[in-house]
Amino acid sequence: MKPVVTIGIIILGLIFAVNTFAAEVVQGACIEFNSETKIIKVREYDTNFSQNKYGNPTSIESEFDVSTAKMGANPEPGDIVRIAYKIEGNKKVAIKVMDVTKQDLMKK
Repeated sequence: MKPVVTIGIIILGLIFAVNTFAAEVVQGACIEFNSETKIIKVREYDTNFSQNKYGNPTSIESEFDVSTAKMGANPEPGDIVRIAYKIEGNKKVAIKVMDVTKQDLMKK
């Protein structure tokens, strides 16, 4: 009986550990990037990729704290960005910022 309980506890621990590392992801157009405050403002896109390879713009605008995020070159207004983030309190804190526009240009 003890081995079954031990295995159950290990499995539950792994499930909770995986959920703590999960992040949300958003893709959209950079509206503004403030390099002093390390805040990026994004107009979110939907996931309808059949009409547009990046999705379609929505009316949702979100701000992300990128002060601790992994990020290449600073995004410019109009660039399409993909942001992996976590919510801390009432703030969206970016983990990684990918400038999809600049990545597409590098492929050419």
